[in-house]
Amino acid sequence: MKTAEKLAAGWLLTLGFMFLSISASAVMQKHDMQKEILPRWRPVAESLDISDQDFPNKPAMDVLNNTAFNGLIFGVPTSVLGVWLALGAYRESRQERKAIKAQAKDQLQSTFYRMIQENNGRITLVSFAMQSQLPPATARQYLDEQAKLFNANFKVSEEGGISYDFYI
Repeated sequence: MKTAEKLAAGWLLTLGFMFLSISASAVMQKHDMQKEILPRWRPVAESLDISDQDFPNKPAMDVLNNTAFNGLIFGVPTSVLGVWLALGAYRESRQERKAIKAQAKDQLQSTFYRMIQENNGRITLVSFAMQSQLPPATARQYLDEQAKLFNANFKVSEEGGISYDFYI
């Protein structure tokens, strides 16, 4: 469903952009048609007695007006719907990422509490890293944060291993 929404949003945005581009092009062409064209050779215009008269091309102006109007009629709703679908998909994916992060945090916290209970408050860095499947640096940072939060002590063994003592 997510892929279909993304594809639909992309197609709607593309179509909306195309319609709006056609509309803008028609408006620019109409503007160019309304500009005054100065004759290069004045004597011919004077001899024909059509000096400053304007002869607008009404059928072409009508076609350009219709093209601009139709481009707006189809382009604006299509673009709005595409943006709405794209924003909905973005919000949904953002909520899913938050849910996944919250689930991982809850799982890490439950692993931490389970290990404290099983080991009578003593956790080693290596065992926590293995149980939580975290890299050692991340596991150490997490245990340091929890040690500060719960006023735990930590001990460094002669071999360099770190253990944390949490009082239950």
